[in-house]
Amino acid sequence: MKTLGQKIELLRAIAHPVRISILEELTKGVKCVSDFEKFLEISQPNVSQHLTLLRNHRVIDFYMDGKLRCYFLVDPIILDILAVLNKSYTEVLPAPVCCPSSRVKNKDKMHM
Repeated sequence: MKTLGQKIELLRAIAHPVRISILEELTKGVKCVSDFEKFLEISQPNVSQHLTLLRNHRVIDFYMDGKLRCYFLVDPIILDILAVLNKSYTEVLPAPVCCPSSRVKNKDKMHM
């Protein structure tokens, strides 16, 4: 089980549009830097910086295929996090029974 600090660091590590895109692409299988360059349309050094950060946080790892570094997911929680982020929610949570809802008050004010 991850400590609170580890959870926070994991969320910080993945909380960037490029890194989320990298992780989503890695759910489809192994990718090398050139694959990410084409997909993300950013420079190789920029891709490498994001991959290094994810690797330093033990979210991904790589193996060498000749001169190519082939990256893959290693932290299984990433699949769950991405699934939640991609889920479509149609409703909001109801207000607690014990408390008046500010949403109801605001709706009533709008109709006046």
